[in-house]
Amino acid sequence: MSIYKQDPNSALKLLEQALDYARSKQDIQGIGKSKNNLGIVQRDLGQFEKAKSLSQEALDIVTDSLTTASAYNNIGVAMRSLGDYESSLQNYLLALGIYEKTSSKREQATVSNNIGMVYSYLGFVEKAKEYHNKAKVIFEELNNQKGLSEVYNNLAILFANEGELDISLEYFKYSLKIEEALEDQKGIAESANNVGAVFYYLTEIDSALYYFNRSVAIEKSLGNLSGLGASYNNIAQILLESKQPNTAKTYIDSAYYYAKKTKTIFDIKQALDSYVSYYELKDNPKEALNYLRAYINVNDSILNLETTSKVAELEIQYETEKKEKEILSQRANLAEKELALNKKNYYIYGLISFAVVVGLLGYLLYNQQKLKNHQLRKENELKDALLKIETQNRLQEQRLRISRDLHDNIGAQLTFIISSIDNLKYGFELPEKLNYKLETISEFTTATIYELRDTIWAMNKDTISVEDFESRISNFIDKANVSNNHISFDFTHQMDDTVLFSSVTGMNLYRIMQEAVNNALKYSKANEIKVHLETSESLVKITIHDNGIGFDTLSTTSGNGLQNMKKRAQDINASFSLKSEPNKGTSIEVTLTHY
Repeated sequence: MSIYKQDPNSALKLLEQALDYARSKQDIQGIGKSKNNLGIVQRDLGQFEKAKSLSQEALDIVTDSLTTASAYNNIGVAMRSLGDYESSLQNYLLALGIYEKTSSKREQATVSNNIGMVYSYLGFVEKAKEYHNKAKVIFEELNNQKGLSEVYNNLAILFANEGELDISLEYFKYSLKIEEALEDQKGIAESANNVGAVFYYLTEIDSALYYFNRSVAIEKSLGNLSGLGASYNNIAQILLESKQPNTAKTYIDSAYYYAKKTKTIFDIKQALDSYVSYYELKDNPKEALNYLRAYINVNDSILNLETTSKVAELEIQYETEKKEKEILSQRANLAEKELALNKKNYYIYGLISFAVVVGLLGYLLYNQQKLKNHQLRKENELKDALLKIETQNRLQEQRLRISRDLHDNIGAQLTFIISSIDNLKYGFELPEKLNYKLETISEFTTATIYELRDTIWAMNKDTISVEDFESRISNFIDKANVSNNHISFDFTHQMDDTVLFSSVTGMNLYRIMQEAVNNALKYSKANEIKVHLETSESLVKITIHDNGIGFDTLSTTSGNGLQNMKKRAQDINASFSLKSEPNKGTSIEVTLTHY
């Protein structure tokens, strides 16, 4: 809607055309959005009743959450200007709730700023500053200059009300500077009016009149009746304090006319107060009293305040002989009000007591239900735990059965093959080639038995401890060292004893290490092989290094052994790294996150 602020009357025509088009297409959501946008423009023109009505109609038909929030916000602005602060705050909070759910940062800041204004009108200064500063943080984060201008305007008003006029003037001027940079005529008019007001409080009358007249000229060009009413009120106030009642009267009449036309309650109050001052200067206490009563009625309708002592003073000027009667009448009214207030208090106390009883019952029921829910949750957790234990027991039984079968059947058969081959070799004189072939088969079968034992070892465990893992690797390296006495083996480890591997993870890490050492034995021509295990923070690292002939990793095709190692690492989500250069040896590193 910001594109319409420079020329709201043209915006009205465009939006009315959009509304007619939506109606012709029977586009319900389009109708709702167009009505709300019309309401926003009417608000900018000071037509707050129309603005409220249009946005309320939009609320009745739209389903889009952002349009709904925009309508709530627009109604909040209108009700604030009409003096219904309670309704204004309710609508703002509804809008803010939607914008927070949809993470609409700019809109959150705008509504927070508006809520701060309501609290400012109601006299809750700290609450007002809280919401204005919340909006300021978001606008600065978004670099939203228009939003920052409005926040500085509102903070300046609070400082002015607290008597901090220098800070207030600085903030208002900063806001005006932003509006001028944005070329926002409506914003310039509002900020100029505010700057003029501070100069007025500082008794710099010429500067105040300059800024007020600048605001009037812009508001006239925009057709903003509400803004005109505020500016005319300010000029009238200066003229009254300068003892120029006749000139001031024209401005008061214009201010009152536009304020009533737009139903801007704040400007109506100020105009009525100016009438009181005007008739006091004209020495007409009767009319002054009439306007003071009108002012008090308007003020009481907003904040429900007690009448001030100024009423009594004007009544003395108007009719001295009625003084006693008026005082007695006021006392009677006060007594009646006090009695009515006491009755209301008793009623409120009764409601509070009832609410406390209901609250206690509700709390007891809630606690009882909470206890039941807790018991049910514990029972379900126990059932789940028992089911998990039963499942684990069944799996363990399956593992034991399979491992026994492997050991008793396949292991025994492999041992029989080795024994048969040995009998053949020693019982018969065999040709050299056949003897070599049988020797190869015997060695392969022996290696298969070792691998089978490793598999059975892993199957019989749910988890593999660091100590068990290190022991298994140490045994393997000791055997390799015995069968290859020309190679020096170096096995080191710095492992956290609390680390546990699953059987699958432990077995795959062990196989990778085993394959890497076997490859070094077969192909590297190394005289030194180092195996190092360590844990660092949440990582487990295994490094296998040899000082052999190495190879060019770019030109050499990966064999089955290397592919198997990579595949095993991938299966347990471990990283696999191989580094090698000709005549510089080979290093393999496997890194695994263990928790």
